[in-house]
Amino acid sequence: MKKIYSLFVFSLLLASCGAPQSSTSDIIDSQDLNAIRAQKASLTQNLHSIETELAALDAAIAKLDPVANLPLVTTFEVQAQLFNHYVDLQGNVKTKENILLYPEMSGTLMQVLVKKGDRVKKGQLLAVIDNGGMSNQLSQLKTQAALAQTTYERQAKLWEQNIGSEIQYLQAKAQAEAQENAVKQLEKVLAKASIRAPFSGVVDQILKDPGTLVAPGGSGSEIFRLINLSNMYIEVDVPETYLGAVQKGKKAGVFFPVLQDSVTAVVRETGNYINPNNRSFTAEISVPNPEGKIKPNLNARVHINDYTNPAALLIPQSVISENAAGEQYAYVAELQGDVATAQRHIITTGKTQGDFVEILSGIEAGDLVIKEGARSVKDAQNIKILKASDE
Repeated sequence: MKKIYSLFVFSLLLASCGAPQSSTSDIIDSQDLNAIRAQKASLTQNLHSIETELAALDAAIAKLDPVANLPLVTTFEVQAQLFNHYVDLQGNVKTKENILLYPEMSGTLMQVLVKKGDRVKKGQLLAVIDNGGMSNQLSQLKTQAALAQTTYERQAKLWEQNIGSEIQYLQAKAQAEAQENAVKQLEKVLAKASIRAPFSGVVDQILKDPGTLVAPGGSGSEIFRLINLSNMYIEVDVPETYLGAVQKGKKAGVFFPVLQDSVTAVVRETGNYINPNNRSFTAEISVPNPEGKIKPNLNARVHINDYTNPAALLIPQSVISENAAGEQYAYVAELQGDVATAQRHIITTGKTQGDFVEILSGIEAGDLVIKEGARSVKDAQNIKILKASDE
């Protein structure tokens, strides 16, 4: 831009000094190589001379005009605004309803009534184990129990009429009760041949096929894995310094890096024990999962709102400096007519969120804080505000 301006000035000088009428375009049209080179050399020499003179003029202006030497800065006006601070934590998704279902009796797995991925309700029949003929035994016991009950009822009527002995009445009563208890006991045993869902959820794994011999025991005897994906939560370790701030009912934001998805959640429970190893307590954040995309053990980033100031004064961290005494300060522009002065303000800072810091003292709403150029000015130095910007 400066060279264009210089060429313009040079052309004016040539015109004013009675330069030859031959223009550069005429010389080019002549196709005379020597003439073209001579014209270029002449213009270059004169351009250098004009640039030297312009530099001398700029230096003279700067010396005579003190405003031209002032540091150029930009400012922004500090305004009170809502400030939410969050503590950032890492955690894993968990569910308390994620279990393996084991057989409660030995026998052949006769039927598997569900498929992997099926949603089941609490109490729904999932599989049946061969009961080894116990169903027939139960039928016989029920028949015997019915006969004993009938005998007891008749004996009771006779006893009310003072017919028969008391021992006959008591024996009939005891026999009826014994048969009833035997039926109930066998029904409980037979119930173990039916594997039912202890809660509503999703069949995540089927670990045994029909025809497999199963038995109660430890590892390797599992038949199903059942998971409830609607009652998920994230467990995080919270530093003890946030004990008073992170409490039940606090709002939390949850981000799942793998899913690239975020949800809004709530702290549903906080622990009452400080772990001496890492000086932290646990917190559980309930996670809504209507679509079932969130799975157990999924990594999550959690940020919990631990502090809110509805009228906070915030400034960028980049404008804050520290002196030899360890005090933090920022420069505020004070207007004095057409010229401003940079004033160093010792500040007290609060919490930090992102690139901004909360100011507790030293700066007030309406102050013009120096942003660009803050590192190059000095206390009480005159400055020139280039522009004002809103943060």
